[in-house]
Amino acid sequence: MARMSMTNTPKTATVDDASAIGHTLARAFDDDPMMRWFFPDPATREDGLVRYFSTIFTRQYVRFGVCERTAAASSMWVPPGAQDKAVPDAELVAELAGILGDTADLFRQAAEAAAGQGAKEPHWYLAVVGADPAAQGQGHGAALLRSGLAKADADGLPVYLESSKPDNLPFYEHFGFTVLGEAQLPGGGPTLWPMRREPAPR
Repeated sequence: MARMSMTNTPKTATVDDASAIGHTLARAFDDDPMMRWFFPDPATREDGLVRYFSTIFTRQYVRFGVCERTAAASSMWVPPGAQDKAVPDAELVAELAGILGDTADLFRQAAEAAAGQGAKEPHWYLAVVGADPAAQGQGHGAALLRSGLAKADADGLPVYLESSKPDNLPFYEHFGFTVLGEAQLPGGGPTLWPMRREPAPR
């Protein structure tokens, strides 16, 4: 049976999309090493991921970032000038701790380690992009990535991201990203690869 094609045209995500985005990203990140580290129990991982992504979308990125979605993928970007605002406040940290449970301390350590890798120059930051595996090969993730990169290029600024899934590195390299190094997350966590992309020539 042929897979049903779903539109991969990016559109702006709103708070009303929180549940759909949470479920899409939970499926997208089910096999991600860092998410499996934060949510080690397969029996509760899906629910935990839905709550985690819905929460950071609603409380953090939709308020201060640029969030887009397609029928089967979502992205969350932080533009220059909003990065200080997009840092989780104490209330959000407490809420995420309730979702993460026993791994909350690992999450805090990982967030601090990732922040230490952060860029000092003005830039766009790709916080999250993920596509439902059921729509793999239909260009959803690529469409969202191109949309955000176009905004960064219009500003003449580089883009940064971190990936904890080695299989994704070639995908990002295809769009002009280069690996800056690798960092082992504390507490026996997975490896994190910071990546940077130069702005495209105007």
